[in-house]
Amino acid sequence: MPIYDYQCTSCGFKKEVMRKASEPNLTACPECNKETFAKQVSAPSFQLNGTGWYATDFKGSGSKPAKPEKKTEAAPAACVTGCACH
Repeated sequence: MPIYDYQCTSCGFKKEVMRKASEPNLTACPECNKETFAKQVSAPSFQLNGTGWYATDFKGSGSKPAKPEKKTEAAPAACVTGCACH
């Protein structure tokens, strides 16, 4: 559910409100009760709840670096065990 920033143009009261995108905008300020409470333009914000894909697959997992493969070179035909080249 999206979180919107609201601010009253009369008294300056600010509040973050979690609302469905389909719900109408709030207009009455909870502080001064005037109809000057307006949604502000801000960065998108949302909250994930429940036991969906986020909680089961990604929460706390972080990215793990891949282990590099060890490359082993075959010893030349002339080398013997214990030689100085390998």
